[in-house]
Amino acid sequence: MSRPAIAHIRLDAFRHNYRVAKKHHGGKALAVIKANAYGHGAVQCAKAIENEADGFAVAAIEEALQLREAGIKAPILLLEGFFEATELPLIVAQDLWIVIHHVWQIEILLAAKLGKSVQVWLKMDSGMHRIGLSPAEYAATYLRLSQHANVAKIVMMSHFANADNLDSQHTQQQIAVFKRATAGLNSEVNLANSAAILGWQHAKSLFDAETQWSRPGIMLYGANPLKTSSLNLSSTDQNDVLRPVMHLTSRIISIRKITKGESIGYGSIFTADRDTIVGVVACGYADGYPRSAITGTPMAVDGKMTRLIGRVSMDMLFVDLTDLPDVIIGSQVELWGEQVPANTVAAGAGTIAYELFCNVKRVQFQYSDVK
Repeated sequence: MSRPAIAHIRLDAFRHNYRVAKKHHGGKALAVIKANAYGHGAVQCAKAIENEADGFAVAAIEEALQLREAGIKAPILLLEGFFEATELPLIVAQDLWIVIHHVWQIEILLAAKLGKSVQVWLKMDSGMHRIGLSPAEYAATYLRLSQHANVAKIVMMSHFANADNLDSQHTQQQIAVFKRATAGLNSEVNLANSAAILGWQHAKSLFDAETQWSRPGIMLYGANPLKTSSLNLSSTDQNDVLRPVMHLTSRIISIRKITKGESIGYGSIFTADRDTIVGVVACGYADGYPRSAITGTPMAVDGKMTRLIGRVSMDMLFVDLTDLPDVIIGSQVELWGEQVPANTVAAGAGTIAYELFCNVKRVQFQYSDVK
C-alpha cells in the first residue's frame, strides 16, 4: 500500500485559469511553466492547454527540450535566454524564442552563424534592477538587433518589481520609464505578469492590445499574487474566479490524547491549554509542507476546518482533532487546495505560495482533467 500523501493536480482548473488570464489581459498570453510548472508538472500542464496557448515560457533550454520531447509544438520562450554560445544551434533547431538581457548575449548572437534567424524578446531593466538592458541603451540596441540577419523579430519586454503591491507607485514609474525608452519603436510588448494582469488593468490601455503579450505565472495555479485579498475579478461570476490546481492531501495515521500541560513534537513548542486530541498526518517537510508553518495554520480533516499544532517534522505533522470527534484513522486531511488556500498556508509559514508549490516532492502525483 502506498503512503497516502498525494498532490492531486486538476488540469481543467489550470486551463480555466489560463482563460481567465487571457480574458483579463486582452492580448496574447505565454503560460509560464518554468520550474516544472511551479511544481505541478510541466508536460502535463502544457498538454492541457496546448491547443489554445499562445506559447509557453520556461527558465532555460533544459526545460524547453523536455516539452519538445513530449511533443509540444507551440512557441517556447527561454526567460533567461542562453547561457553560452553552444546553445544557439539547438535553439534554432528547436525553434525556441530567446530573451536577450545583457550585452554579452548580444555579441554572441550577432557573431553566430545560425543559418536561420531567431525571435528575440529584448528585456529592459525599467526599475527592478535584476536583469535587462538599461533604458539609455535600449533603443540603440533594439535598432542594432533589428537590422541583423540573425534576428527575425523583436518583442520588447520588462518585468515589474512591485506589481503585487497596489499601493506602490513603482509600477507606474516603471511603465513611464519603459514608454520613454521605447518611444518610436514599433514592436509587440510584453510587460504583464500575474500581478499586473490582475491588479493593473489600466496599464494595458497604454499600449495597443493587438500587440501586447502577458506572461501569467502563479495565477495559472490558482494562487493570488497580490498583497491584497481583492483580485479585481468579479466575485459573482464563477467564470472569473481562479481555481486551485494543486490539492495536497494525506491521511490521519495515528490519534492520541494529551492532557492539559503536556507538549508534543520536536522542541515541545506546542503545550496543550486543555485536554487535546492529536492526529498525526503522513506529510512533512520532506514532502513539501513547510517546517516553518506555525501552530494555528489551517487545514481540513474530512471537510471540516481545524489547525496545525506543534512543529512539522520530516515525514509527519500534528493536527488538532479535539473538536472533531468523528475523525478516525484514515480520515483525509487537506493541507491546501479547495478549502485551505495555499496563500493562507504560506502566510502561516512566512513564505509565498510559489515556494510551497515548487517544494512539493516525494508525494504521489495524480492528474485529472474534466473537459
